[in-house]
Amino acid sequence: MTFAVWFTGLPGSGKTVIAEKAAAILNQHNYHIKILQLDRIRKIITPDPAYSDEERNIVYASLAYMAYLLTESGINVFIDATANKQQYRDIARGLIPNFAEAYIECPLELCIEREVRRKNAYAPPDIYKKSTNKNATVPGVNLAYEAPRNPGIHLNSRENSIEECAKQAAGRIGELFATAQLRCAD
Repeated sequence: MTFAVWFTGLPGSGKTVIAEKAAAILNQHNYHIKILQLDRIRKIITPDPAYSDEERNIVYASLAYMAYLLTESGINVFIDATANKQQYRDIARGLIPNFAEAYIECPLELCIEREVRRKNAYAPPDIYKKSTNKNATVPGVNLAYEAPRNPGIHLNSRENSIEECAKQAAGRIGELFATAQLRCAD
């Protein structure tokens, strides 16, 4: 039985690097993970993003459906995307039987500091600097960020190193989905 985990948190909280490191740990234990990074996918779906509510609805629904198709094909998936509204993540929850949210908690001030240092070819640059622009839509600043109501995995990237968060995520994923596999086998 395959699974999907949505890594969510503010921009700069550590989603991408934690997801990548957790996938590497799980790969060593014969889990094979495909990471869907929204920053990469958005370049195809919306090459000139407006970050409007309508566009976000389309992008997050598309992302959830991609994850569904992969899990239906026997591929475990990590979704790496802020998804500032719970409804975006709930689309995937409704589609994918073995689904969990991994919430990376991190204060906005630290996210801003990290985002300034980030050198990611896919992520839009200077997210937080742009939050001062008229009509800006930056989660956590100009838009509300809705933390998961009941995340299966709760990580704190302020109190724990990225490596520790990745180990915690991998361990919890093993617990969550080993049990799901046992239930399905009965």
